[in-house]
Amino acid sequence: MHDIWNPWHGCVKCSEGCENCYMYYIDAMRDKDGGDIYLTNNARYPLARDRKGRYKIQSGEMISVCMTSDFFLEQADQWRADAWDIMRARGDVIFYLLTKRPQRVASCLPPDWGDGWDNVFFNVTCENQRRADERMPLLLDLPFKHKGVSCTPMVGPVSLEKWLDSGQIERVLCGGENYGGRRPCHFDWVKSLRAECVSRNITFCFIETGTVFIKDGKQYTLNDKRMQTVQAFRSGMNYEGKPMAFHLADSWGLPIPKENLYQKHYSKTCEECAMKLVCNGCSGCGKCGQKERNAPGKPDGSKDEDGAAV
Repeated sequence: MHDIWNPWHGCVKCSEGCENCYMYYIDAMRDKDGGDIYLTNNARYPLARDRKGRYKIQSGEMISVCMTSDFFLEQADQWRADAWDIMRARGDVIFYLLTKRPQRVASCLPPDWGDGWDNVFFNVTCENQRRADERMPLLLDLPFKHKGVSCTPMVGPVSLEKWLDSGQIERVLCGGENYGGRRPCHFDWVKSLRAECVSRNITFCFIETGTVFIKDGKQYTLNDKRMQTVQAFRSGMNYEGKPMAFHLADSWGLPIPKENLYQKHYSKTCEECAMKLVCNGCSGCGKCGQKERNAPGKPDGSKDEDGAAV
């Protein structure tokens, strides 16, 4: 995927959301141990160039960092300075950071951080109310110019109301558990969290139902991950609030004109994808067309069209 940068791989489970971690699940399928932490071959990916000398990651793209680890993992302390250097060098790219370890962040920031860099979008995971109560105060106290929350996997009801009133939170994501996990996600939880965001004009994205989804007292099983995001899209829960303003700059520190920034484009497959609201757009790899042609039939318990689960 063109919108993910994993400078290191592997993690240490630290909270309820980690119980059925997708990274551990996928590694196990490959006979690997998700607890094995190592620097990857893509550690300098944002600096990669094509044959014409142009950066492969274009100005204005949003890149998700450490999706198979945690950027603030203690075992990665030896590599993090290099990663910060790359983010500093690519002041024209937005770096999306997500952590379950906000208590470590203040001591892990680079010396020239100040009140934050304009090209870093910092998020914490709040998979249930316990973790929201623990992590949200830390999030609000940290010096970042752009902040968000990811309630994924949502394994319990979450209210963010008292922290959303701070005006610091620019986006909230939520979604159910999938891959090896089957803890249910309740539609009522999603609707309640959405209402808190909409009333404050904060972007809200329900990215996927998860494997087990509860709506109106009925349980639905959706084993196909694409069906999960299609059903989330059809629920109508996504809401685009106040836009985020990232002030990106070139290597000379000069603002980049809007017309020179990356413009998202989408394929037909994206039309009913709940992630479309927050993703980096289509990379044009052609793989989704292949998946569409080889897609299996609807899994037992899933419904769409007139019998939609959501």
